Amino acid sequence: MAHKPDSPITPDDALHRLIEGNARYRSGHSRFTGLLPQMLVELAHGQQPFATILGCADSRVPPELIFDAVLGELFVVRVAGNVLSPEVAGSLEYAAAYLDTPLFVVLGHEGCGAVKAAVEAERDGAPVRARIQHLVDAIVPALDGVDASLDPKEQLTAAVEANVRLTLRLIAESPEGRARLESGRMMIVGAVYDLATAHVRLLDLA
Repeated sequence: MAHKPDSPITPDDALHRLIEGNARYRSGHSRFTGLLPQMLVELAHGQQPFATILGCADSRVPPELIFDAVLGELFVVRVAGNVLSPEVAGSLEYAAAYLDTPLFVVLGHEGCGAVKAAVEAERDGAPVRARIQHLVDAIVPALDGVDASLDPKEQLTAAVEANVRLTLRLIAESPEGRARLESGRMMIVGAVYDLATAHVRLLDLA
């Protein structure tokens, strides 16, 4: 059943719940085993998610599953490369203003195809299709600090992390994000999902 707190959940509590949920998912002990009619009745009256997740559209990285969340617990926005477009920013602002979620997570993943396309475009001049170029253009600024001497696998891993950090910084530096962070009502966290192990690795704030 979706969580309905009697008092507002703190950002730290929300993060702890995500970490616990990922541990359950990796151990094969997920809570969600079927849809209860009563759950639908309750959710029809409104939602109160405890976290907002900006993740990649990759079919292998569904936040609700990897964090073992049931309906109504997560507000999820997904776009290839977990980039911050105006539409995505509007969705995040909605979550902050109307749902008051205390935790925002930018979730990248190992082997991200959008980040790989950006790396190859910068490194090799590899061409991309016109619409995909918009994603590449959004990711390229994150690559400035990535060591070009790394082998391709390590370089992609570093680029995925750098891309998550760029999106975090853009959220934190927006007027809405800055105001909520200064109020202490919101935490923003970066994370990377490992496709091989299903483990969500939290990034430090550097």
